[in-house]
Amino acid sequence: MAHTVPGYIGEKQSVQNRLRRIEGQVRGLQRMVDEDVYCIDILTQVAAATKALETVALGLLDEHLRHCVTDAVRAGGDEAEVKLAEASDAIARLVRS
Repeated sequence: MAHTVPGYIGEKQSVQNRLRRIEGQVRGLQRMVDEDVYCIDILTQVAAATKALETVALGLLDEHLRHCVTDAVRAGGDEAEVKLAEASDAIARLVRS
């Protein structure tokens, strides 16, 4: 199966910026542990980083549905079924996490 241009390509810089901020949050978590910060304070920051990752994931999923899946459905055929199954699997993984 050939992959086309990612649906998020127009938002690539924004996605990268968000991921860099999350990377900074995770480094901050490491520092907090190194500095023996109170557990609840660390857990609060873990929740914030988790929420930030979920936001990125939902944005990527939205772009995938709007572009990749929509284009495949318009084209029809087996590719449409494959893209719908991929999207369904991705949603299931997000719900389970």
